[in-house]
Amino acid sequence: TVIVGFHKSNKSPFDPYKFSKTERETLELLSKNKNVILNVFAKPYALMDVDMTNISSILVSYQNNVTAQNKSAQIIFGALPALGKLPVSINDNYPVHTSITTKTLDRLSYGSPSSLNFDLDKLNSIDSFIKDAIEKKMTPGAQILISRNGKVIFNKNYGYKTYDKNELIDWDNLYDLASLTKILSSVPLLMNEFENKTIDEESTLSDIIPDLNLVDKRNLLLKEMLAHQSGLYPWIPFYKETLDSINHDPLSSFYSKKNNKHSISVNRNLFLKNSFLDTINKRIINSELSQNKSYLYSDLPYYFFKYFLEKKYNTSLDKLLKKTILDSIGANYTTYNPLELFNNKKIVPSEIDNYFRKDTIVGYVHDMGAAMQGGIGGHAGLFSNSNDVAKIMQMYIQNGKYGSKTFFSKSTIDYFNTCYYCDDGNRRGLGFDKPQIDDSSPTCGCVPMSSFGHSGFTGTYVWGDPENNIVYVFDTL
Repeated sequence: TVIVGFHKSNKSPFDPYKFSKTERETLELLSKNKNVILNVFAKPYALMDVDMTNISSILVSYQNNVTAQNKSAQIIFGALPALGKLPVSINDNYPVHTSITTKTLDRLSYGSPSSLNFDLDKLNSIDSFIKDAIEKKMTPGAQILISRNGKVIFNKNYGYKTYDKNELIDWDNLYDLASLTKILSSVPLLMNEFENKTIDEESTLSDIIPDLNLVDKRNLLLKEMLAHQSGLYPWIPFYKETLDSINHDPLSSFYSKKNNKHSISVNRNLFLKNSFLDTINKRIINSELSQNKSYLYSDLPYYFFKYFLEKKYNTSLDKLLKKTILDSIGANYTTYNPLELFNNKKIVPSEIDNYFRKDTIVGYVHDMGAAMQGGIGGHAGLFSNSNDVAKIMQMYIQNGKYGSKTFFSKSTIDYFNTCYYCDDGNRRGLGFDKPQIDDSSPTCGCVPMSSFGHSGFTGTYVWGDPENNIVYVFDTL
């Protein structure tokens, strides 16, 4: 499909508006070989000399300005319906009042907060909060997005990528999402397994990973692991055993500056030896397991989930996520290892690392464990912007549907978005964080129990409220 935009001057109704001979010939050639959508940002009379026989669809936007371009793009992509009618006749085949009416495809649209009766003063107060945070050096910059009823009504970028104030934050800049990776990568892939009945409520770790000697962890329920109720150790600093004990520099026995037998890239010009992946697995399998199954947040389940998914599909987690979710939902700015696709100018630095890689980390994941997995972790490693994150969250609150595709059934969404251990003082769903049940709170106390989200160590945060149809995305460092 080729979308052709025909743009003419918007200054005066008497300015030239017709297609040139070359433009008509090009359009005719294109439409014979491709599915062409022609978007005319000029008066309808511009079409009088155009051979429209093979053109698949025509959208007349009348004017060439930002508003017309914005609305036209949303109509083409199914975020807004096409409701207009031709006010004039173009020829016998297209008389006055000719129209094509389209329906929306449950994609995010973009509009003004006033259209949904938002209190503009309250929304504007967000500016002062972020300005205060930037001035006090809590963060150099941020992206914030809010949508309601599928319409993005607040989408702003604040400040700079670093405190040097050299580069402003832009909408297409990518942030290290940290633990948002859990609910934007691992959880949807496990939802897919649940839909396919590969896993169920009684599945244990040994059911999905029968090839490993899991020792005392073989009977752990996936349900418990996803809710951080399994007794697994919270975190293992794998990187520490690869550093010199005096200067804490990377040891040459583990790292190389060249990509040879050391092919796991943890930072620019720093490669970890491949065999250390086996060490990570052994450390997790032999880690301490508490017999007191109470809430304890842990990254370790997601190492197991990554192993299971990659082993089953014989492909890396990033490729599996791209094929299963990202491509279909249009999350074109969401990826692991973003430097493979984007210039580093598009990526917000994750941190100044003075304890492991001794560098400003840009385009490499902050999380040390994910970095030692080549940047692709089940618990961390994903980079994205606020707009893409909102798409995935919108899919969740629309009961698994987005665009023209159903990713998951409502029953699957409900199964994962349930607090199974609330009576034990654990507010978590399966992968998702949930509203507070005591004074320890991820939320304001003003959201329904059906809402869900997650936070990330780097300063990222997302929340979805299906009852009020609200998505909130906060990206910062």
